[in-house]
Amino acid sequence: MTSLYTFSCLFFFCSLLSASSIIAEVQHHNFVMRTGWADGPEFVTQCPIRPGKSYTYRFTIQGQEGTLWWHAHSSWLRATVYGALIIHPALGSSFPFPKPDSQTALVLGEWWNANPVDVINQATRTGAAPNISDAYTINGQPGDLYNCSNKETVVVPVNSGETSLLRVINAALNQPLFFTVANHKLTVVGADASYLKPFTTKVLMLGPGQTTDVLLTADQPPKRYYIAARAYQSAQNAPFDNTTTTAILHYRNTTKTSPPITASLPAFNDTNTVTSFSRNFKSIRNVVVPKTIDENLFFTIGLGLDNCPKNFPKNRCQGLNGTRFTASMNNVSFVLPSNFSLLQAHSNGIPGVFTTDFPAKPPVKFDYTGNNISRALFQPVKGTKLYKLKYGTRVQIVLQDTNIVTSENHPIHLHGYDFYIVAEGFGNFNPKKDNSKFNLVDPPLRNTVAVPVNGWAVIRFVADNPGVWLMHCHLDVHIKWGLGMAFLVENGVGELETLEAAPHDLPVC
Repeated sequence: MTSLYTFSCLFFFCSLLSASSIIAEVQHHNFVMRTGWADGPEFVTQCPIRPGKSYTYRFTIQGQEGTLWWHAHSSWLRATVYGALIIHPALGSSFPFPKPDSQTALVLGEWWNANPVDVINQATRTGAAPNISDAYTINGQPGDLYNCSNKETVVVPVNSGETSLLRVINAALNQPLFFTVANHKLTVVGADASYLKPFTTKVLMLGPGQTTDVLLTADQPPKRYYIAARAYQSAQNAPFDNTTTTAILHYRNTTKTSPPITASLPAFNDTNTVTSFSRNFKSIRNVVVPKTIDENLFFTIGLGLDNCPKNFPKNRCQGLNGTRFTASMNNVSFVLPSNFSLLQAHSNGIPGVFTTDFPAKPPVKFDYTGNNISRALFQPVKGTKLYKLKYGTRVQIVLQDTNIVTSENHPIHLHGYDFYIVAEGFGNFNPKKDNSKFNLVDPPLRNTVAVPVNGWAVIRFVADNPGVWLMHCHLDVHIKWGLGMAFLVENGVGELETLEAAPHDLPVC
């Protein structure tokens, strides 16, 4: 299925202009083939849209079907600037499961009783972690467990015996979330706009940036049932928002005054439930996974601590022990340019904006998930380093969590590509024993992988989309601290393997 779409943004107002009859919306989580100018992250593929100005995103949807989403990609604006992107089956085709009686998008969000941009700016000034959120939301409403919003709780109506397709999206800024519906089973059928072998569960876990499609059959006594989400918190001793957001699954002809049946969610730190859930993910059919690997990369991911600069007062170094929080991949803390976007600099041959010396492996090998990591490894180098890939390169990346400062489940998102998650595990990745765990038959195809806390994940893809593509942690505080990098994928041969020219309305810095 291939369809061309344009998506116009006038600063914060965005609307879809469809060139075909297929229903869809737009965001940066679809892979935009040869049209990297429509990807969206500031100073990577474009400069920010200035107040009062507009930019039209032009891209082609190809080979994707299901639930994605769009959002702002500048500072912490995506805290409230986001929405669902639904790619329905093409006309004349159908779902690979019985057609549901209804469909509902449930977008999980995160809310501050403050301007989120002020929250991250304050943290940047002080070097401390930003203030935690005050609430989570479902379709913009916190739900009736919060005093401020008990009259505006989202209600999802259903008819007894019918099946609904729930499209669940985690748009929260910094928090992986558990999700459940009281007394109902959820049959997972898709994730990140790719279909899966169906499996049944009582609870989902979505990292920020991830989507999951589930079928729910209204087979319980006709009452009102809570739909609920709350934090999965894997980082030890880190403060987090421990509140619960709710909506209500309402069986029609049930009185609206009856109290909803309570939902049961896992403990905040229940990594066993997360592991059991993620191990069920398999593509709906056998797939073609790259078997021969041209680029075998090993990326450590994690936090760090910058020593307080000598010219900074103490109130600007409020991280642990008088430091400033930072983060990195392979000991490089990613710094965005400010005068040009990376794609603009690459396309126009502008020197001095970036280098192509991002390391293929960490500079020092150590016990990544151990408890006695040298403090010399806590302070990364800063740089705008890219990794260059030739068109058609078959890539494997081992994403290794580290216990620097603290270990954590990191949702790692790659722009411009979907990838196969061929294996996950705990501890330090060991190719001698862990390669045998690879699923090269029917691994799930995703755009965001939740790297296990104190563990690792292995992904594979073919670099067949030219441009500059950001890879980053989707906990937005971490990308602000530098937990990211970018791939520079060179053009191939001929027009169909070449980045399109920049559009005329590309924002200027």
